[in-house]
Amino acid sequence: MYSWHLSLRVDRPVEGCSIRPHAYMYGKKLDDRDSSTNNSTHNKVCREPPPNHEFSYRWFRGPTIEPCAYEGCPRRTSFSPHDWSKHALGGSGCSLQCVSAQSSLYKATFCNSDCFVKAWKTQYTIQNSSDTNGNNIPQARSSTPLRKRTGSYCDDDRSVGSSNSGNDVNYIPATPGEISVNGGNNSNGNNTTMNNPYSTQSSEDEWIEISRDQLYIPHTEDIGRKLKVEAAAYSVESGELLMHRVVKTDLVLSRTPEPEKRNLVTAKPAGGGGARFRIVTYNILAEIYATQQQYPYADLWALSWDFRFQNIIREIVDVGPDIVCLQEVQADHYESHLYNAMHEAGFEGVYKQKTRQAMGMTGKVDGCALFWRRTKFHLVESYSIEFNELAQRQVTQGMGLNPRSEEGASILNKLSKDNVAQLVVLETAQPSMTRGNREPNQVCIANTHLYSNKDCPDVKLWQTLHLLQELETFIMARGPANLPLMICGDFNSTPDSAVYDLLSRQLVHPGHPDVNTGDENGPSVLPDIMSITHSHMLGSVYNTVLGEEPKFTNYTMQFKGVLDYMWYSTRNLRPLSAAPIPDESVLTRHGDALPSTQYSSDHLMQISDMQIVSGGSR
Repeated sequence: MYSWHLSLRVDRPVEGCSIRPHAYMYGKKLDDRDSSTNNSTHNKVCREPPPNHEFSYRWFRGPTIEPCAYEGCPRRTSFSPHDWSKHALGGSGCSLQCVSAQSSLYKATFCNSDCFVKAWKTQYTIQNSSDTNGNNIPQARSSTPLRKRTGSYCDDDRSVGSSNSGNDVNYIPATPGEISVNGGNNSNGNNTTMNNPYSTQSSEDEWIEISRDQLYIPHTEDIGRKLKVEAAAYSVESGELLMHRVVKTDLVLSRTPEPEKRNLVTAKPAGGGGARFRIVTYNILAEIYATQQQYPYADLWALSWDFRFQNIIREIVDVGPDIVCLQEVQADHYESHLYNAMHEAGFEGVYKQKTRQAMGMTGKVDGCALFWRRTKFHLVESYSIEFNELAQRQVTQGMGLNPRSEEGASILNKLSKDNVAQLVVLETAQPSMTRGNREPNQVCIANTHLYSNKDCPDVKLWQTLHLLQELETFIMARGPANLPLMICGDFNSTPDSAVYDLLSRQLVHPGHPDVNTGDENGPSVLPDIMSITHSHMLGSVYNTVLGEEPKFTNYTMQFKGVLDYMWYSTRNLRPLSAAPIPDESVLTRHGDALPSTQYSSDHLMQISDMQIVSGGSR
């Protein structure tokens, strides 16, 4: 005997954000003493394990309901994600219902305990008396007028179409062969015409079928209502209905309001110069890392990729960049979401995923993505750098070790952290001309994400050194023209680190703790301190324009500090402006830390206007 189960879960719906049901049917082998399990539409006992099956789906829109009975609650009129987050609800996020039959608030529903407490101060006791027929009628204890009991809506947790739903007891979900291909997502919100108990001809209190697609994107008419999704499992071989289940969603929320515009601070004006471009760098937080365990202060629905993607892509596009450097871009999301959205916005791009295996299903690994505006630049060259490959080269060629030897394997194990970097050469689509002379019109952009472990500063320094060496070789191979260079990304290093010193000062002090980690940190991977240097003359964009690095570019409950930078070659690039990072008061307006309903990554985007200069001027 086997116990069959149908699990069905769906994220909180938000306007414009696609939602996909998570349906899973499975079976458990039972002992004879366990065969008494009660049968239902989504839980039953059978002699055989579940056969191969497929799902069909139906979506329903519910009636308009009052979200909170407390008249002073902002959520009675607002369905903004900001107002429905744990932060706004005081950390609970759970609705409450008054169960006292003698209270004027009987069966009234409240969005949180705070609203219930405030409403309770205005409630009064109802006394029962009998009419001439012996029926009880509620009477107010005092002269206070009898108020309408608002908000008395009970959640119906029963399955739509099941024998206990209060609808047609003989209703059976349509088989896949009976579903019309035209019964898909109905963008205008009208009901699909079908013979079922959820017809549009029913009263306003009933549920209206709105789609038979697996994926559904809530529309404006869904805001403030609940949705129901039905998943029906059918045998692939016979088409027989095996099980079905329906779950009800939370109230549909509206789109997240646009964030405050980030103003640019301009640098001291300087004459001359060539092409100008706007560049941004942004760690967008891959879905595989956006977990409730890592960010317990964030709502689960606000951590979902479909919700965060809408905020992130809008934030990027709204600043009008010409070059976009992104980190923690999940491989499957680059293919399914990001590339298409950026292409529609006028960009072309390249992607490089980390060299490790996917975390579970294919595509569950992050990497770096680099985009450029098609009307501004066209691609001349594109390369990628794998730090694992550089580690292999150092062990075998630089140190002459066998990678399978104890020493070689130990070094490789320490350095092989799967990080990558991207390198592109872009050429302006419209070459700049000054007094008949052709101005430099190419720029080299590097985008990287270094190792994150705070206990391995020597590994980060090694990665930085070898990235700079690779860039030196690349630029020198292109002649004495001194190709303008920008290095952007998440360096996972604070301004007091050896990584920052190497980038900004071309060297590291011998006494720096990052180069004196001790034997307890594994084998030494760094060369002699005098060899930790490079020939690039680099400046930090934010330090140059604003006079200092920001207070933070990563803002979580566990860590607040600067990890992200934009570096530029001072010989032939000039920063014209930079957008300051928002104040803490702005960042914590809709959450205790990032990510929140407003900022959908734990990092903050850096923005700058740059200009190519010639003749060695800054």
